[in-house]
This record gives sequence, structure tokens and C-alpha cells, in this order.
Amino acid sequence: MSVLDNAQRYGVISRFLHWGMALLLLWQFLSAATHALLEDSWLDELMWATHKPLGFLLLIIIALRLVWAVVNLSRRPASISRVAALGHKALYALMIVIPALALIRQYGSGRAFSPFGIPLMDGFDSAKIEWMVGLGNLLHGELAWLLLAFTLGHIVMAFWHRIRKSHEDVLARMWR
Repeated sequence: MSVLDNAQRYGVISRFLHWGMALLLLWQFLSAATHALLEDSWLDELMWATHKPLGFLLLIIIALRLVWAVVNLSRRPASISRVAALGHKALYALMIVIPALALIRQYGSGRAFSPFGIPLMDGFDSAKIEWMVGLGNLLHGELAWLLLAFTLGHIVMAFWHRIRKSHEDVLARMWR
């Protein structure tokens, strides 16, 4: 089991980052769906309280994964098509833009933000920065649902390639 990626499969670190992100994204989607469908319930209060700090953690892991991908760029398994390559680029772009929009909105709101007790943003008493709050309100949630659609497509295509004998088993690259 290699730490580094190779032409046949992803290494331990790439797989750890991938599946860790998958779990965090699942929690983010579930917490957002719970907040939308069961607002003010005990489950909403439990899950929604974790949404911002885990979103920040997810952004850090995404940044680490991007750095790791660049380090392993010449060793990684080749993309199976242009569509697959574009799909992965879209996933990465959305995973960066969505939490960035949340951070912009958070700053613009004037409220402090200390994920996991780490002071990241001090609050301020002056008026909100409306364009920042508006940008986050306009795009964060909508792009997150788009990310969910892309993620579901990613999962479906991984299984599609696994069951189709004429296609490469791409799931094995990230699974084993």
C-alpha cells in the first residue's frame, strides 16, 4: 500500500483525504437538508451547530488535497475522458467556492467566527457589509445543491464504470 499515488491507483494519503472529504460533505448535505426541512427541531439544532465549523474544516482539507494532487500530478491515474476531467475540476471549484462564499458572508455579517475555538474572524459593531452578505446569501446554498448534484453524478459514474465490463473500474483506484 503506497503513500504516493501511482498510475494504477491513488495512495493512502489521497484516499484518506478523498473519503474524509466524502464523510464531511455527507454531513454538510445532511445538516443543510435537516435545517431546510426540520427547522427548529432538536435534530436541526444538533446538526446545524456543526455546519460552519465543519465547513471550515472541509475547506482546509480541500486545500490540502489540492496541494497533494499537485505534488502527485505526474504519478496519478490518468483521467478516463475529458468529461471526467471537467467533472472533477467542477467538483474542486465548487468545493472551494462554496465555503469561500460562506466565509465572505460570515465576515460581512460582522459576527465573530471561531471554528473549534480558534479565533478566525473578530466581529465588528458597524453596519453589515451588505454586498458580502448578499453574495453569500445569493450563491452559497444554491451552489451547494449544485455540488450535491455533481457529487451524486460522480458516485453514479464511479459505479457505472465498475459494473460495465467495457469500462475501466475507476472505483478500485480510490477504494483499494
